[in-house]
Amino acid sequence: MAEQRRDTGDGRDTGERGAPPAREALERAWDDLVATARRTVAEGLVVGTSGNVSVRVGDTVLVTPTGVPYDRLTPEDLCGVSLDGRRVLGSLVPTSELPMHLAVYRATDARAVVHTHAVHATAVSTLVTELPLIHYMAAALGGPVRVAPYATYGTEKLAENMLRALRDRTACLLQNHGTLTYGPTLSQAYDRTAQLEWMCRVWLTASSVPGYTPTLLTEEQVAEVGVRLRGYGQP
Repeated sequence: MAEQRRDTGDGRDTGERGAPPAREALERAWDDLVATARRTVAEGLVVGTSGNVSVRVGDTVLVTPTGVPYDRLTPEDLCGVSLDGRRVLGSLVPTSELPMHLAVYRATDARAVVHTHAVHATAVSTLVTELPLIHYMAAALGGPVRVAPYATYGTEKLAENMLRALRDRTACLLQNHGTLTYGPTLSQAYDRTAQLEWMCRVWLTASSVPGYTPTLLTEEQVAEVGVRLRGYGQP
């Protein structure tokens, strides 16, 4: 009888389907999560503990805890929940934005989620319902980035609004709030966050020049780039 395998979310598997993730995989994922959370602060995408990061390992979601500065997190602070939100690892309370993170994992093939309060992206979220196509790298996020209507942080309503904005996308803006991106790895989710913030900054900069209106791309032009990006990078 063939052995059943289960993906851990980090390119490995742990043997029998349904078995809990190996402690080693969880600890490695936690270290990566903490490093990513600290990077959001270092690169100005969040202030204090205003953002949050998660990564899925099997059926366990590791997530930053609420109200704890990232530079104070240690390996012993590992915080994990099940896909239905039950705390299964650690003693710290998970981020208040847990409903958003879990909604993404239930609805997509995401293995990592990054949520920030990036300055330029948040500013754009107050001005438009969709980020204008100022640059072709919108294709890397699935197309024009939508703005999810405002809802109170940490609520199921916000999670619902976010999912609608994420349809066929890997990133969205949250009105008067910030950004959310996801990907197959923490690195890719973070890179999408940085790319989104950069595009928002470009649009705001171009729009601020008196007497000029930025030239925008068409959805067809962006779609063409999306096709080309499928073969981008090293094999």
